Amino acid sequence: MTGERFDADEYARRMGRAVTAAGTAGLAGVLVAPGPDLVWLTGYRPTAETERLTLLVLRPDEQPALVVPALERPDAEAAPAAGALRMVPWQDGTDPCREVSQLLRFGGRYGVSDATWAMHLLALQRVRPDTAYRPLTQCLPMLRAVKDGAEVDRLGAAGAAADAAYEAILGMPFAGRREVDVADDLADLLRHYGHEQVDFTVVGSGPNGANPHHGAGPRQIGAGDAVVLDFGGLKEGYGSDTTRTVVVGAPDAELRRVHDVVRRAQQAAFEAVRPGVACEDIDRVARTVITDAGYGEWFVHRTGHGIGVTTHEPPYLVAGEKQRLLPGMCFSIEPGVYLPGRFGVRIEDIVTVTADGGRRLNTSDHGLRTVH
Repeated sequence: MTGERFDADEYARRMGRAVTAAGTAGLAGVLVAPGPDLVWLTGYRPTAETERLTLLVLRPDEQPALVVPALERPDAEAAPAAGALRMVPWQDGTDPCREVSQLLRFGGRYGVSDATWAMHLLALQRVRPDTAYRPLTQCLPMLRAVKDGAEVDRLGAAGAAADAAYEAILGMPFAGRREVDVADDLADLLRHYGHEQVDFTVVGSGPNGANPHHGAGPRQIGAGDAVVLDFGGLKEGYGSDTTRTVVVGAPDAELRRVHDVVRRAQQAAFEAVRPGVACEDIDRVARTVITDAGYGEWFVHRTGHGIGVTTHEPPYLVAGEKQRLLPGMCFSIEPGVYLPGRFGVRIEDIVTVTADGGRRLNTSDHGLRTVH
């Protein structure tokens, strides 16, 4: 069930996957600092990410080791994966990089999680100048990309909660209120429907909607405004991210036309999803629909991004990305058109790749809904 945390065996399998992938990539192992990779691999999230070094060391034929401040060892030992880990505590006043260095192979090249503090990595390089390091997003970009059934279920539950929040916000007033007020309502609704973390609530009204990452500001929403609503966060550790565009009162003809173009682009991109298709091809399908309609220069971002324990992660649906889609990959499809000084339109769903196509994890109405 989605409400249960993953067990030690599942985390052990994930760590094994990471070691195998590292070997295939020609790496001696993987080093993981606090952040999304550590959560995905072990279920451990330190209560405070401080300057004290915490580092998971994964190497072939070695038990996974977690180098951890001694004062945080009790929390680490309560993590779901603790039974599969060898704890290597270090005391204040000692050099933790000395502990890490003893776990590394001479001359080894290691993948390092992107969240690793620069001061820790530089200190480790000083202690072990014979070793080399590469960021995980470069050497193992697809490590977390393929989700198992339990992960897809959690993403589906997060998507359903975001859909419920959207349906609820449609019944609340927009006209005469500030964007930040509607954004606060959206955040409250996400929490009401089970999100433990709200990452963003974009409310872009009128000309502010032409900025894809406007956020929310003091602008008062007025009659006739198109309003881009883009919101998401984490529910049971997995992300939601959805966008719908609504209008206050009756839409004009161009807003209707642009919204229809974006809707058709989003649908075409979804229908192109299937195993073996390159990520860039999904982007190309959406972009072609918008370009053919005469709005290509105003589609200014990639078509989508992966999602999992973070709301943005590989794979990315963007020109030049040759990675082929695999069953279990989950990502957004979110084409948009942004007319400077006027309005913007974006429609976004999370989609998972199935054995023979794709399945939406957001099911709320794509229509241009009217709010008051």
